[in-house]
Amino acid sequence: MIPQEFQYRRATSIDEAISLLKESGDEGKFLAGGHSLVPLMKLRLSEPGVLIDISRIPQLSGITEKDGTIQIGAGVTHAEVASSDLVRRLCPVVSECAAEIGDPQVRNRGTLGGSLAHADPAADYPAVMVALNAEVHIKGPGGWRAVKSGDFFQDLFTVDLAEDEIIAAVQFRPARNAAYAKLHQRASHYALVGVAAVLEMEGRTCRSASIGITGATGHAQHLANVESALSGKELTPETIAAAARIAADDLEEVNVDLHASEEYRRDMVRVFTKRAVEQAASR
Repeated sequence: MIPQEFQYRRATSIDEAISLLKESGDEGKFLAGGHSLVPLMKLRLSEPGVLIDISRIPQLSGITEKDGTIQIGAGVTHAEVASSDLVRRLCPVVSECAAEIGDPQVRNRGTLGGSLAHADPAADYPAVMVALNAEVHIKGPGGWRAVKSGDFFQDLFTVDLAEDEIIAAVQFRPARNAAYAKLHQRASHYALVGVAAVLEMEGRTCRSASIGITGATGHAQHLANVESALSGKELTPETIAAAARIAADDLEEVNVDLHASEEYRRDMVRVFTKRAVEQAASR
């Protein structure tokens, strides 16, 4: 289908983008890579009267290291994240996750900020960002604020982002003992189940664990029971297997669709939790 007519505006700064959005009233939508918005427009499920192009805002670009953290601009593409030497060296789980997203066309146009704002329940980044306890940096008319990723994802396609705000960047501490394990839908490469594990290790003992999940429920979230089962324990095969067995126990409203039943998804949560923790521990 063909979308309805719209005006096209291009912003050159974050403040200009916010100003243009305010001027457009209820008609405006931000456009970055377009892989979430444009399909909705073609189906007339979203009909913005004004598209505000934010893809060339310098403040939304770049991957930097500062004060022991990594910051990635919201406008950085998945391909840029996947190929970043800095991310590969300091926090390879993020570049590996980006390399798993969609296909080359999607990776070369889609952006980190767009993926987080859209919050598809089967998207890859959210699980990794939750596991890393990343901060989402947001700006609106009232100024700047930072939201922990565990609080940012709230429900199906619902995040802690007001209609007049824009995601500027994501910031997180590097993690070496981290991995993302994913069961993907063959056609779209979306995650039927995706589990990210970030471990703080001392020898073979796990001092703390942070586990994020996507694909199984309406939004990305922590697997708190697995985190408790791993923290303070020596990560023997038996310990990891026992923690993985309870991975799906506390999940409510598990997704059911033509690709997977609730029972199958719960089983795969256990399988891919085990794989993610094993891989993270082996690093």
